[in-house]
Amino acid sequence: MLRWLRNRFLTGLVVAAPIGITVWLIYTFISFVDRVIKPLIPERYNPETYLPFAIPGMGLLIAVLGLTLLGALAANFFGRQLINIGERIVNGVPLIRNIYSALKQIVETVFQGRQNSFKEVVLVEYPMEGSYAVAFVASEGRGVIRQTVGQGDPVIGVFIPTTPNPTSGFLLFIPRSKAVALDLTVEEAAKLIISFGMVTPDRLPDGAIPADAPIKAGAGVMPDDPAPEGETRES
Repeated sequence: MLRWLRNRFLTGLVVAAPIGITVWLIYTFISFVDRVIKPLIPERYNPETYLPFAIPGMGLLIAVLGLTLLGALAANFFGRQLINIGERIVNGVPLIRNIYSALKQIVETVFQGRQNSFKEVVLVEYPMEGSYAVAFVASEGRGVIRQTVGQGDPVIGVFIPTTPNPTSGFLLFIPRSKAVALDLTVEEAAKLIISFGMVTPDRLPDGAIPADAPIKAGAGVMPDDPAPEGETRES
């Protein structure tokens, strides 16, 4: 009976924990946005001034509407001119311009999808030869990085996240031939990292190294533009 009760309790915990944590995260995020946005609303325009109860999520709704209006303003000629004037002012401040330009490039890359960042999952030798870490392809190495690291061959920048917090990690630039491709989605790789390796895909990735063969660097990721037979690649 005690074993049955223990098993049923653990089963209930497994079912309730993901739901509870998800609800808690959503509630925490909405509450945080409300605390930041609501004080910015003039009292006479705040509906909670006239209502006997608080409206959860009102700050988030106002933030979404405000960002939508800002996007609509930036899409027309007048808005673009205002943005250009503001950027020229920011670029005139030595320290602020460096921070602003870096953040702008990161945000545009993430939200506008100008690059295929974090679309590929690979294995790289890290931190020592013979041990492999899961990494995400973040960018293509260009310029001096390609010339220095790859001697003219394709170079990729990979992000190696830490466990169980994938928001921190290490950025490495390696020759593309040194990465081993994995047929894993970004979501599957993220679950693998967050769970300390306990949550693994139910299927064997097609790009994974066979069980009866040793892992060899460069076994999976091929250059985007391989040179035809009999020709050498030029940088």
